[in-house]
Amino acid sequence: MADADLIKLYSGRILELAADMPATAPLDAPQATVRKRSPLCGSTVTVSLDLKDGRISRYAQDVKACALGQASASVSGRAMIGRDLAEVRTARDQLRAMLREGGPAPDAPFDGLEVLTPARDYRNRHASILLALDATVEALESLSDRALTAP
Repeated sequence: MADADLIKLYSGRILELAADMPATAPLDAPQATVRKRSPLCGSTVTVSLDLKDGRISRYAQDVKACALGQASASVSGRAMIGRDLAEVRTARDQLRAMLREGGPAPDAPFDGLEVLTPARDYRNRHASILLALDATVEALESLSDRALTAP
């Protein structure tokens, strides 16, 4: 990767987001916790959450990732409270399409993920960028599965 490409990829806004991580205080007795790891780069994100009436009522994340993964978690972490499974799944799918297929940025309130558009050309970074949303979707799905199998 050339120096100019690195400068473009790690813009000031991405670095600001990476340094300003929301929702980092651990939750006491969360309803769901999921840890996801990118095998390519070793980045990890652990998400804990609670649901109330099908929407995220409490949310915490522990992010050990590159600046791009941190920026993604920063943007998505600010938007999680009040979201349901369909909204988070849509945001994840839209982010994946933005990165892999040149699609538009995710819809509001996840539209701040547009800052990661320059990462489209760096496929080895995509998994890290998707970790926070992947983990949140998995946590929400696990709670949905439990609700469906509860007596």
